[in-house]
Amino acid sequence: MATSKGIKSVKRFGSRYGRTVRHKFGKIEAQQRRAYKCPYCNKKAVKRIAIGIWQCKKCNVKFTDQAYTTTKKKEGY
Repeated sequence: MATSKGIKSVKRFGSRYGRTVRHKFGKIEAQQRRAYKCPYCNKKAVKRIAIGIWQCKKCNVKFTDQAYTTTKKKEGY
């Protein structure tokens, strides 16, 4: 029997919705729930509050960015 690797948070769906859909959803969910680096204080303490709204737990600043991830600011443009 094959082991199910990397689908920790989607076990709640059981055998519903198909393997591919669950696998893609698991990747997105893991990406959105991890801590990111704050663009203001450079600490790894940014968490997602809602779609596109992020908050740093260290300096308590709220800012908007992409829906599931935060991006680095590109300089020189």
